[in-house]
Amino acid sequence: MDLVTLLLAATAVSALYMAWNIGANDVANAMGTSVGSGALTLRQALLAAAIFELAGAVFFGASVTETIADGIVSLPAIEGDEVLLAAGLTGCLIAASIWLHFATRQGWPVSTTHAIVGAVLGFGLVLGGPGAVDWGIVGAITVGWLISPVLGGVVAWALFRFIQRGILQSARPARGLLSFGPLAVFVMVAIPTHALLRDPRPPLALDLPLATAGPIALAVGVLAALATRLVLARRLRSGPDRAGTAERLFQSLQVVTACFIALAHGSNDVANAVGPMAAVFAAMGGTLTESVAIPMNVLLLGAVGIILGLATFGFRVMATIGREITQLTAAHGFAAELGAALTIVVASELGLPVSTTQVLVGAVVGVGLSRSLGALNLRVLREIVFSWVSTVPVTAALAAIFAALARALL
Repeated sequence: MDLVTLLLAATAVSALYMAWNIGANDVANAMGTSVGSGALTLRQALLAAAIFELAGAVFFGASVTETIADGIVSLPAIEGDEVLLAAGLTGCLIAASIWLHFATRQGWPVSTTHAIVGAVLGFGLVLGGPGAVDWGIVGAITVGWLISPVLGGVVAWALFRFIQRGILQSARPARGLLSFGPLAVFVMVAIPTHALLRDPRPPLALDLPLATAGPIALAVGVLAALATRLVLARRLRSGPDRAGTAERLFQSLQVVTACFIALAHGSNDVANAVGPMAAVFAAMGGTLTESVAIPMNVLLLGAVGIILGLATFGFRVMATIGREITQLTAAHGFAAELGAALTIVVASELGLPVSTTQVLVGAVVGVGLSRSLGALNLRVLREIVFSWVSTVPVTAALAAIFAALARALL
């Protein structure tokens, strides 16, 4: 087996390992609140994640993605041997995967995007020097560390206080949910529908004008809201209108929010695993640029790896998110998931660099604080903050070591 074939095989295995770790950590974040509150069993969470992660990767996943983690490294600044460049990118996958695996074993919910960005930073410094790194992006990521959990926590706290006072503590809590629930579902259905209709990229490449996509998305959202109201009304008729009944109805709504987050995750984070792999294959073919096309079968490979990671190892991070930070009811879990989803969507529209993982953890903390500071497990939170601070330095150091070894040996 020649060196190029060996390197390509190592890259494919590393990408699959990275995808497995993303599933075990990142997707477990998304499903942890639903499992922790009892809205979904572990088996149901696995099924929902499988369906919506695949859908997100296929219909919303970037067919063209930045090969170097959101432009953190300038490819023209790293010139020379394509084999060395490919080996360095493979080292990035391995470095990020090692840290994610360790963090998952500890039950720490960390940002996989930050892990791969840290790895690329170390790779770029060794092979291209400080001039190859876009330090503005590094600064934006640092800002993201600070604002992500705060934004998620504030939005989720406010949302749960509204639910608590306007619905759970009202004379007829389940009846109040008949108005609020459909509105929440409308938002979660209309937004991705509009994005899909406007997206010019394969596989659908609809690229509809705003005047067409807007009304269609609104209509689909309204239909989903009406269907939600019918389902909730039917369940309300089966029992008395009490706070306990409203909690059971919140479990149904929480399934929708969990699926929405899985869809968003599949659309964004699958490329963290397969993007560097696509770049390596492009480098070997002499076609590497700032962005390369990711074939659909490669996106599917990443999605399958993510689902396997969630199924085989995701229970550790699920336990941290769903049970160890704070006690979650269905209403708490719904507020945390919807608050996180709204924060991510609004932040993306405003161009704010937020981490999905950190927003969701912040949202869980926010709903915990809605009761009291004593409702939070501060020991677990200290460990989580430590893991966040460590992610970029650790993966950067590991990738730098791998890049230096590759340069010495190749």
